Amino acid sequence: QVQLVESAGGSLQAGGSLRLACVASGYTYSNSCMGWFRQAPGKEREGVASIDATRMPTYADSVKGRFAISRDNAKNTLYLQMNSLKPEDTAMYYCAARFASGAYCARASLLSTDYPYWGQGTQVTVSS
Repeated sequence: QVQLVESAGGSLQAGGSLRLACVASGYTYSNSCMGWFRQAPGKEREGVASIDATRMPTYADSVKGRFAISRDNAKNTLYLQMNSLKPEDTAMYYCAARFASGAYCARASLLSTDYPYWGQGTQVTVSS
């Protein structure tokens, strides 16, 4: 059974930093593509960052230079380091996974429809 569990988010002021973590279980984590997504009230879910099995990252333009995605395969954990946070980063953040049994995922994606497995989400609130 695939499980993705995000760490607690938080409330902080603009300019601050926060690191989110997502612990995965129930599949071969090292072969998977992983992504971070967010959804603000009244808006569609958007891809923030993704990383493939080779550790190649992809970022949304809105977070380039501020956010960094990484993975620790020994701990089955995905991270999102968020720096220089802005009020517009306020959203529910979700981690997501995609993989094929016995295959190596070498094409990460920022499309939510590409990911069948999702965590429960964690709230990040940035005040000005």
